[in-house]
Amino acid sequence: MENFYFYSPTAFAFGKDTENEAGALVKKFGGTKVLIHYGGSVVRSGLLDRVKASLEKEGIPFKELGGVKPNPRSGLVYEGIDLCRKENIDFILAVGGGSTIDSSKAIAAGVLYDGDFWDFYEGKIVEKALPIGTVLTIAAAGSEGSPDSVITKEEGMLKRGASGDAIRPKFSILNPALTQTLPPYQSAAGITDIMAHLYERYLTNSKEVEVTDRLIEALLLTMKHEGPRVIENPDNYEARANIMWAGMMAHNNSCGVGRSQDWNSHTIEHELSALYDCAHGAGLAVTMPAVFRYVYKHDVTRFAKVAVRVWGCEMDYENPERTALEGIDALENFLYSIGMPGNLEDLGGDADDIPKLVNTLCRTSGRNGSISGFITLNEEDCTNIYKLMI
Repeated sequence: MENFYFYSPTAFAFGKDTENEAGALVKKFGGTKVLIHYGGSVVRSGLLDRVKASLEKEGIPFKELGGVKPNPRSGLVYEGIDLCRKENIDFILAVGGGSTIDSSKAIAAGVLYDGDFWDFYEGKIVEKALPIGTVLTIAAAGSEGSPDSVITKEEGMLKRGASGDAIRPKFSILNPALTQTLPPYQSAAGITDIMAHLYERYLTNSKEVEVTDRLIEALLLTMKHEGPRVIENPDNYEARANIMWAGMMAHNNSCGVGRSQDWNSHTIEHELSALYDCAHGAGLAVTMPAVFRYVYKHDVTRFAKVAVRVWGCEMDYENPERTALEGIDALENFLYSIGMPGNLEDLGGDADDIPKLVNTLCRTSGRNGSISGFITLNEEDCTNIYKLMI
């Protein structure tokens, strides 16, 4: 296990009707004038009205900025930064899913920064930001407990991430009942994203990390068990609750401390959701099996271990590669069984797009022809991985 520093200060209010505590929590964490940032679904569901009522009950004034869409865009971030500065906003409340939270984090960082907020999405660490709270509506991105944010820059359609403990939410409200109205496809995409966060940490070059290996395996087993239950019965509150908490644990990095991590699957997928505007989880369902089949020989034992411990494969000691590949097949079959796409065409793409995908992936934002994680992948590697998605 490697040395690490871990800081995770977010307070969580978990359970039914906890969205009604939003105003009290904003006050507790020092907010005196709030920007409520949200997408369209929270208006239709009545959630936004309940959140506003909780702020009014505490006497906290607020402004609103709606319009968040999946794969959140830079244009709305700039609008939010300008609004916060004009209105002297001192707290941002994200009401929605990962896209809303990520956009809120970008706004929070940009308000206190003299330069272009996009600098943070090209490698600059966020060191200060307005405080953020969240009311979560989908278990997926894990942004409600993480120091991370992903934004798409409309100029060039570059989808990139930023990080810094300053943008960890001060509090997050997690009511599993709010996810019961999600369409099955969105639920499945969220499940896939959670599993990807776990695999990205599981694929490590660090040695002797059994504690976090076991944590990751337990959470993968939870998703394997609960995922089909919510697809079959969207109103299964207990299954929703387990998935929602697993989603937070998968990405607040408690499972990733003391070990190197991968993130090549996410990096490769970001080009898909930027180009096709597909759900991030759907893109990951196509990306992960392709990446894993391409890199598994780097550490056959690690892939075989997750195959046995999570997917119930029988260990073939004479041919561990067979076990490793069976585990990858099992993951792919599971994702397909819950309604996720299986290839590039399902996402709206085809082989002709691959040169553009690889060029944007490897030749922008300071990248010099390669990406690094579990292993370093050059342009030829990335081309071959995209071809495996056809």
